[in-house]
Amino acid sequence: MNAHCSNTTRREFLKSATLATAALAVASPTFAAEPKRRLKLGYDNFAVRAMGWKAPQLIDYGAKLKTDSLFITDFGPFEKTDDASLADLRKRAADKGIQLWLGSWSICPTSKSFKKDWGTAEEHLALGIRMAKALGSPVFRVILGNSADRLTDGGIDARIADTVKVLKSQRSKALDAGVKIAVENHAGDLHSLELVRLIEAAGRDFVGANMDSGNAVWTLEDPLQNLENLGAYALATSLRDSAAWESENGVTVQWTAMGEGQMDWKRYFPRFAELCPNVAVHIETISGFNRELTVKKDDFWKGWPNGKPKGYEQFLAFAKKGKLRAAWKAPEGKDRKLADQDYQKGDVERSIAFCKTLGLGPQS
Repeated sequence: MNAHCSNTTRREFLKSATLATAALAVASPTFAAEPKRRLKLGYDNFAVRAMGWKAPQLIDYGAKLKTDSLFITDFGPFEKTDDASLADLRKRAADKGIQLWLGSWSICPTSKSFKKDWGTAEEHLALGIRMAKALGSPVFRVILGNSADRLTDGGIDARIADTVKVLKSQRSKALDAGVKIAVENHAGDLHSLELVRLIEAAGRDFVGANMDSGNAVWTLEDPLQNLENLGAYALATSLRDSAAWESENGVTVQWTAMGEGQMDWKRYFPRFAELCPNVAVHIETISGFNRELTVKKDDFWKGWPNGKPKGYEQFLAFAKKGKLRAAWKAPEGKDRKLADQDYQKGDVERSIAFCKTLGLGPQS
């Protein structure tokens, strides 16, 4: 065979091999989309709120689901909050291969969501830092409030300033304890870029984000854009799937179990692994109801004095992909509490199983 024929054959071989590799990638989207490293997987106790379980039962359920971690995002499941009792829970969880993460509610004293159950905002935050240290949680999750705070005196900017003040007051306690504060984008209160501004003002050395993909759509965000904005700041997560569609007064949103909405998780998790590879994925399923964001009405925008947020067009494009979905209804004749329990457990169990098919969490 002459040199020309040999070179031609070699080029054809290389071309064929390249095409075959590309075809394999297309034929195997799960393989192509696999994260570069295994992301840790757990669940948020709010996903099974109807069960009314205390911390030991929540830990046992995490072990049943074979998760890496358990995110207890309120103080209700703790029958005792002294360091010794919390250390016992930490050991119980560790013996089952589970790391505990801790959270609570509003630390903004002027928020519509703030409660005095744990003292002042500063006392609440200090208590959470102590408890997180005793439990071995790397973070203490807090919130500012909810969408109603956007309509309060001074708007969301004033509430951000009040929250930053409280955070700064406990900076030394957090640093001494080795616990970081994860502020969530919660229930329509903070757009991701507003949360970034809060974190930067408080100090990234001890404050970051609890990234909630479901709450992103309530602040007019495509969840993938929310990830791009918050991924570098993320310390913790509370994730669920979402569906959205155009409706009479704007856009209607329904949260769903993982893999049952319209989010592209095969795209989301590889990007997640690039932006925040050491952050655990916690599943917080809250589904079955519809919420309309009345963006076609002028009153809606009173909470957005600066106008449509950055990325709004991407949010609308996300909504255009969706179709109307009916809200969930409890089966007739079944006790409502039992129906809620079965529904919530089904959602979180399907979600954990779905995430494991994408390579997250323990695989055995």
